Amino acid sequence: MQQKAPRRTRERILELSLRLFNEFGEPNITTTVIAEEMNISPGNLYYHFRNKDDIVNSIFNQFEAEIERILTVPAGRRSNMEDVWLYLHLMFELIWRYRFFYRDLNDLLSRNRKLELHFKAILAHKIKVARQLCEDLRSEGSLEAGDQQIGAMATNMVVVATYWLSYEYVRNPRKYSEQQAIADALARGCYQVLSMVGPYLRGDTRLLFEKLSEEYLKKLSAEARPGADFL
Repeated sequence: MQQKAPRRTRERILELSLRLFNEFGEPNITTTVIAEEMNISPGNLYYHFRNKDDIVNSIFNQFEAEIERILTVPAGRRSNMEDVWLYLHLMFELIWRYRFFYRDLNDLLSRNRKLELHFKAILAHKIKVARQLCEDLRSEGSLEAGDQQIGAMATNMVVVATYWLSYEYVRNPRKYSEQQAIADALARGCYQVLSMVGPYLRGDTRLLFEKLSEEYLKKLSAEARPGADFL
């Protein structure tokens, strides 16, 4: 059996940095900590990356490439409710994999010009895609809403998705990294975003939405369901 080539030091640094940033927050991790965790000298680290911002920007390049693939809506056909559901599911999984960008967003943008400009563009692209998905549903008669309503809906969907994990962290920080808590948080996020579209759906798409919602909610424990804190 052919063995895989060992990962290069640069790739290992990026992988470890992403894990440390996600677990402890980017502001709390220095290049010294990364070098110690890698068991390499700071000089070896600086051979691959000039400073921590260089590491952050390299991780962001990976994130940006992945999110652009998700935001590429299939050409040649209109999107349906299952497309919307899949799009949200993939988006939340990606946000979780790179969650430090979202959790430390304000701090990162205040001192990193590249992230400030590129993240703004990503948000605009997300809103454009969300609007297109809603307009596709309207075109096939599955959604009843005016242009202004769809615009507000698309913006609200992106706002909730962008800050959902921050909300979940505040809600229960001690369980934030537990596997079941993660799964529940992502499921709640998908449901919460789609709940904005639900009231505007009609016909078979409305029935499909209700079916998908019911199946998703069954995966959540009773105390993890949306609104459970207020019952």
